[in-house]
Amino acid sequence: MRQSGTQTTATVTLETAVMAKVAVLVTLASLILLLALRPAFAEVKVEEVVSPGGITAWLVRDETVPVTAIEFSFKGGGAGHDKPGKEGTARLTASTIDEGAGPYDSKTFQGKLSDQSITISFNAGQDAFSGSFYTLNRYRDEAVELLSLALTEPRFDEEPVERVRSQILIGLKQAQTDPDAIAGKAMAETIFKDHPYGRPDEGTLTSVPKITVADMKAYMADALTRDKLKIGVVGAITPEELGPMLDKIFGKLPKTGASDKVPAFNGKTPGGTVVIDMDVPQSTIAFAQPGLSIDDPRYYTGMVMNYVLGGGSFSSVLTDEIRVKRGLAYSVYSYMASMDHAALLRGGAGTQNARVGETIDLVKKVFADFKENGLDADKVADAKTYITGSFPLRFTNSSRIAGQLESMQYFGFPIDYFETRNGLIEAVTLEDVNALAKDLLDPDALTFVVVGKPENVKATLPTPGG
Repeated sequence: MRQSGTQTTATVTLETAVMAKVAVLVTLASLILLLALRPAFAEVKVEEVVSPGGITAWLVRDETVPVTAIEFSFKGGGAGHDKPGKEGTARLTASTIDEGAGPYDSKTFQGKLSDQSITISFNAGQDAFSGSFYTLNRYRDEAVELLSLALTEPRFDEEPVERVRSQILIGLKQAQTDPDAIAGKAMAETIFKDHPYGRPDEGTLTSVPKITVADMKAYMADALTRDKLKIGVVGAITPEELGPMLDKIFGKLPKTGASDKVPAFNGKTPGGTVVIDMDVPQSTIAFAQPGLSIDDPRYYTGMVMNYVLGGGSFSSVLTDEIRVKRGLAYSVYSYMASMDHAALLRGGAGTQNARVGETIDLVKKVFADFKENGLDADKVADAKTYITGSFPLRFTNSSRIAGQLESMQYFGFPIDYFETRNGLIEAVTLEDVNALAKDLLDPDALTFVVVGKPENVKATLPTPGG
């Protein structure tokens, strides 16, 4: 999601000054866009639609453009259903169910999508299987047929399955030389160990060749079921039109399937440093500690805290201390990683091998300073202003709004969330942020993974896999 960059010099360079000016210009442009978006954002109305067959979706009607966008997910339908030794089943399934379905082989199916500019795509992660749909309304009937066929009658013909499998294996081989991918995999294995989150949802070079068509069909029967569905819809469509359409797309799916068997993670991180040797001039650094689940009542306080810590680009303390003041890294960041069964506060950086130790020490120092001394009121106020002001940027097109509707249902937010969300941010106080920092931030629990040839950095944790 974010990438490490190259190191700057130890002083504030010309590049830093130029980037600061760019950041100001981007901020001004964003503010102008926000002003333009506010009227439309304020008028967003969410309707709950229940189909004749009992399928629920949240709808935002938009008659300005004759299109329909749908974002949907099967909560609890992700890689947790992969059988041991068959890791990557959910991902391979998501990559092949639109490679021919029903009476249409792969070439015909993809040709129909292309000829009528219909977008249908699927993805599978640790927790969910998800899909996207976008079509001009004049092609909507055929688009609905194609989406329904992909979900209920995928062909899994040998040629496209083997072609996609080969593409996945090539990606896995390339990941073996990608420092970011190596660090992410090692972090998951170090923190989660035998928990399902420690298994690679993309699969492995050993597991992907073993996945059969029967495995993918069994996965779909377990995971792609109506009881797991969360659906967001935006477009020029009425509730009366949407209800029957939902039944056409999803009505043939099994009503129920296997439950999500992924257990809750214990929330602990070991603390310490993993070093993975790689002959590169710059080391990639990943770090993590326990975080906050989305249903934690302090989650919005955590959003404000993290923005100041490392989520706010040039306005964050990590960037100020590590990049601006010392030129140790081009990019340093943190973010809240909340999964269905675990929550982490994660981050990363990239720096020259000779300065990895200094960078790690500074990350720990920033966390310790936050914890012990808290923040000043201005930084908290600025964070709240940005977080509330940037919210309308999530509503710049139909698919993004549909994605928000799907996410709201996925995480159990109320249907009036668009109206109430910013109030939850504005209610966060300086005292709330400082209390959370004192309770949550833990320099001793910070787990680092370094990929490179860091100098004067001692590994205190074993390398996963030996």
